[in-house]
Amino acid sequence: MNVRCLLIDDEPHAVEIIESYIDLIDGLEIVGKCHNAVQAFSLLQSTPVDLLFLDIKMPKLSGTDFLRSLRNPPKVIFTTAYREYALDGFDLDVVDYLLKPIPFERFLRAVSKVMRLEPPAGSLPASEPEQPPVEKELVPSERDAFLYFRADRKMVKVYTKDILYVESLKDYIKIITTTAKPLIVKQAISSVESMLPGRDFLRIHRSFIVSIDKISAWSPSHIEVAGQELPIGRLHQKDVGRVLKMEV
Repeated sequence: MNVRCLLIDDEPHAVEIIESYIDLIDGLEIVGKCHNAVQAFSLLQSTPVDLLFLDIKMPKLSGTDFLRSLRNPPKVIFTTAYREYALDGFDLDVVDYLLKPIPFERFLRAVSKVMRLEPPAGSLPASEPEQPPVEKELVPSERDAFLYFRADRKMVKVYTKDILYVESLKDYIKIITTTAKPLIVKQAISSVESMLPGRDFLRIHRSFIVSIDKISAWSPSHIEVAGQELPIGRLHQKDVGRVLKMEV
């Protein structure tokens, strides 16, 4: 029996990311997706749920207040962009507290805790040691972080270590990597920014995100990556200067 998951987040793209991660892990299944806590409360009355992926800042009712309102809540993993609610998570005895953007490895560690706390009924005999969840293609120790993008009517895997930079093309983005031809995807650059680990990638312009370790040169007005000069936007100069420790 799988661990039944309910996703609660008012950002559709955040729900999509968690959904894509769950699809990669045996033993998890999605039984519902809600964009606010009120919808989730109604669904919980009729649908068995083992694990909530719960955002905190949502309209109508916050994730923390929603959780406090439940008499017998399922296991809960908070998914939020805000660090300041970590103490609330501790007080509410949540399994884990994931900060957006959520890397797949960090997600996997969180759901591993759920598997250890409460293995799915009938999944293992009582005498056998519990095994951590396994990513469907590779075990975690043998894989690098990656994202899936929909392009050419299929889902394309892109390893984050291979990304040089991302360029916005109005309603599309162009992903430049070290290993393949550019990938054109219908997606907003802001949504990709939320998916990429902030310690490794830097938004330098409204139209560009770069891999920090792929930067070969810079000036107060431009970043050079793979021989391409990319502009630093005026609104991003301070952040770029802080990360690169340069005068702007």
